[in-house]
Amino acid sequence: MEKLIITAAICGAEVTKEQNPMVPYTVEEIVREAKSAYDAGASIIHLHVREDDGTPTQSKARFEECIDAIRKVCPDAIIQPSTGGAVGMSDMERLEVTELHPEMATLDCGSCNFGGDEVFLNSDTTIRNFGRIMQERGVKPEVEVFDKGMVDLAKGYIKEGVITQPTHFDFVMGVQLAATVPDLAYIAGSVPEGSTWTVAGVGKNQFPMATAGILMGGHVRVGFEDNLYIEKGKLAESNGQLVEKVVTIAKLLGREIATPAEAREILSLPKREEL
Repeated sequence: MEKLIITAAICGAEVTKEQNPMVPYTVEEIVREAKSAYDAGASIIHLHVREDDGTPTQSKARFEECIDAIRKVCPDAIIQPSTGGAVGMSDMERLEVTELHPEMATLDCGSCNFGGDEVFLNSDTTIRNFGRIMQERGVKPEVEVFDKGMVDLAKGYIKEGVITQPTHFDFVMGVQLAATVPDLAYIAGSVPEGSTWTVAGVGKNQFPMATAGILMGGHVRVGFEDNLYIEKGKLAESNGQLVEKVVTIAKLLGREIATPAEAREILSLPKREEL
């Protein structure tokens, strides 16, 4: 079984300091959380950025400031900006960060209900534009999947060349798709041959899904974006603490942790010195 790639989704766009005081907003706080996750074993930093008051933004300048600052303390980490942004942002606003030519960025392959009146819209036109622009800018997409139908849509886009192969998927379990082992096994078994995948369990589902992903040969995402607790009723002190728990589980199950260089090889990314 190949080594385990750990992604740390360090802040997201929705969680707040009121929910957990360690949620990062400022550049300094984002760097602190990225380094804690990297030092604990994360190869990929999945990055949203905020204004200092916590307001989510897709500002290219803010992303550049955060990426440059993270790079100083995590020199070989794979920094993966989100193009999801926050509910209500325009397509071009969400894509602005790809002008920085990151190695990877997210590409959501369908719309999703986040609860109440919040609907995260990704039309066919949006997905096609994102795929085309990301290819033009040399950015490998991580295809974000919230239900099985999004895998099927992605297959169509792959066939058309809108999304390139080998494709990397991220299964977000516990929002629209139930966070169960049978559901994970079913969706993981539906991706195109040669693809890689990561599982992200939301809330209480984070560590059960991480454990299942480790056993199934997939990869794992943890972090404050998806879950604020290290165990029931106990807030996590850092993203690094969440990563450390995954590392412990992986070691108990006999799965080695990938370094950033090994993660690049698994994901068919250029070596760091080639970027």
